[in-house]
Amino acid sequence: MKLAITGLNATDNPGPGVPLIRSLKHSEEFDAEIIGLIYDVLEPGIYMENLTKKNYLIPYPSSGLENLYERLSYIQQQEKIDVIIPTLDSELFGFVKLEDKLEELGINMFLPTFEQLNIRAKDKLFDFCSDNEINVPKNILVSSISELQKIPEDFDYPVVVKGIFYDAYIVNNLEEAKTAFLKISSKWGLPIIIQEYLKGDEFNVVALGDGTGQTIGAVAMRKLYITDKGKGWAGITIFDNNLIEISKKVIERIKWRSGMELEFIRSSETGQYFLLEINPRFPVWVYLAPNAGQNLPYALLQLALGNQVQPFDNYKVGTIFVRSSWDLITDISVFEKITTKGEI
Repeated sequence: MKLAITGLNATDNPGPGVPLIRSLKHSEEFDAEIIGLIYDVLEPGIYMENLTKKNYLIPYPSSGLENLYERLSYIQQQEKIDVIIPTLDSELFGFVKLEDKLEELGINMFLPTFEQLNIRAKDKLFDFCSDNEINVPKNILVSSISELQKIPEDFDYPVVVKGIFYDAYIVNNLEEAKTAFLKISSKWGLPIIIQEYLKGDEFNVVALGDGTGQTIGAVAMRKLYITDKGKGWAGITIFDNNLIEISKKVIERIKWRSGMELEFIRSSETGQYFLLEINPRFPVWVYLAPNAGQNLPYALLQLALGNQVQPFDNYKVGTIFVRSSWDLITDISVFEKITTKGEI
């Protein structure tokens, strides 16, 4: 079997591809060649030993669906891939739109639907949570600098300025809000989300839904160390029934089909959990899940192949991850080969 995975950009803002591959290889039953689908010749996953069998450059999502399909068709002729697992938010809409055409080529995927992606989008999350009695911070959408003047009418500073795909900044005044608006909009587009800032501890849940409303598994963790980008650089598995039940409720209401990450904050004032984001793919810390007893990436692979998967019923509390970084050494000839041929 051959399996292709994206998101090998293991930098200070890493993609989920490398930990997802490590999770799959964690299973004693896993037996497949892994093909890396890369967007840049300097994605660190390319240069990690024993991670992928081969790597192919693919066009950025902004290049359009036709270019992506043509490239994947060429790769399929060379490799005969059985399953692709896209791991990045920005590429999911394209892969969902191409799902039927790729299936005709013999490529299976297990993705959310276009409607499901829209329901949980950052600019729609407030409405979804309000309709389903889930606590969520207040927010407004703005599309211009002038609209930032509305902030004091709805919130007290500080507030969180967020992009519809990535990036978030905590700002303390209008000038900081303008700076964050310009940074995010130039990179990820409009609208920009202005969200109520809540003080408290941050918690995340990695989960897998089977597309019928059933939760195959869910593992909760508390962030122990957070970078200036808001990324969890260390965390520990915990069990809180409220977190798990909210996550199951989300999967049931959306009938979520794929992996996901739910980001929460527990208010230091009320002790209540507020849902901050629903990310439509496995998170970077997904490797914590199989080490705690729930190999959700391997379960997703089985679902993509059309196999039945039994839900997990527990996991080990107290399992810790601490992220690290190290230098990968390679030769200029390797870099040149990827740059000139687009594959290695």
